[in-house]
Amino acid sequence: MTRPFRFIAPMPRWQGSRAQWRDSIRRIEDLGFSTLSISDHLTAGWVMDPMTALTAAAEMTSRIRLLTLVLANDFRHPVVLHKAFATLDVLSEGRVEIGLGAGWMPSDYESAGIPFDSPGVRLARLEESVAVITGLFGEQPVDFDGTHYHLRGMEGLPKPVQQPQPPIMLGGGGRRALELAGRVADIVGVHAQLSDSGPGSEAAADLRADRIAEKVEWVNSALQQAGRGEPGPELQHTVYLVEVTDSPGGARRSVSTFSQALAADEAAMADSPSVLVGSVDACVEKLVELRERFGFSYFSLGGDVEMVAPIVARLSGE
Repeated sequence: MTRPFRFIAPMPRWQGSRAQWRDSIRRIEDLGFSTLSISDHLTAGWVMDPMTALTAAAEMTSRIRLLTLVLANDFRHPVVLHKAFATLDVLSEGRVEIGLGAGWMPSDYESAGIPFDSPGVRLARLEESVAVITGLFGEQPVDFDGTHYHLRGMEGLPKPVQQPQPPIMLGGGGRRALELAGRVADIVGVHAQLSDSGPGSEAAADLRADRIAEKVEWVNSALQQAGRGEPGPELQHTVYLVEVTDSPGGARRSVSTFSQALAADEAAMADSPSVLVGSVDACVEKLVELRERFGFSYFSLGGDVEMVAPIVARLSGE
């Protein structure tokens, strides 16, 4: 099944002016982006609380969907997460997408005094959290006995507008994370595997086309083994190095944490799905090719929304 293109724009940075922030969000909606996303960190200059910011954005908009890309599961209990997302789905009239991750930035954990467990433990906790949240979106009270979470007769309220629940997005770059996503997620983000040191040469190499193809195969194998039928989850990918040479921004390069490492990797620059450089026509053609080759239809094209707006206008919904 070929899904229509959707495009994610990141939440505008807070510059101290509510009016400026509101106008930037409304501009993103007017440009035709399908989704507004926000990340979740406690350090490294991150300012805004994701759920509070998305709730405010819901009141400022009427159409755009609201995505956490992604919440670190270890920062919040899944019962609390469920109630926050269910409430936001009601207040936004059914525009929520739930992006969850296992957490990866050591400074977040160290500064907050949260134990930074092994990747296996964090992923196991994430898997239980998804099961709890999914259960709470159901009609019946939830009993749950896991290694990390225990519930007794917990009723999930309020009931969401989206039925049976808002879509859940999981992903990552490692095999175990992507297999989990393939088994249970509605949207799967396929990305680089990050070490504790963050984006670098190893992460850039992990974004080459052959690596991405392997990751997509992990997802497909897991969903088949889980007995999931068609159409399967929507596949999402982030393009970290973007330069649209004939856009209104004119040869302006969108900067990201990955862009420098990607630019230094000739092999990645040559074929990575995470690199988009050229005219609007060339960029449109490459995105269509990426959908055909890997199944990606849901894209984040970086923070320069004006530069990529012509691409969004051409492909959204196609």
